[in-house]
Amino acid sequence: MTLNEAIANRICEECRMRAISVNRLANISGITQSTLNNIVHSSSSPTVSTVKKVCDGLEISMEDFFSSPLFTQLEQEVK
Repeated sequence: MTLNEAIANRICEECRMRAISVNRLANISGITQSTLNNIVHSSSSPTVSTVKKVCDGLEISMEDFFSSPLFTQLEQEVK
């Protein structure tokens, strides 16, 4: 799994846990729907500030966001 895929999966996981749509998360995070949809579909890489906005919208810390097991076995990006 790549970092972008892990971030996308983590966002979807948090949305499911809160019973909110990705579009609702975009609204409460102050991110455009197209940006968040691109991230969720792994067609773009999120910036750190975008991940921070997502975390703020979810009312969790970045530490909590990245503490998921999704991030423990990522593929090496540089080969």
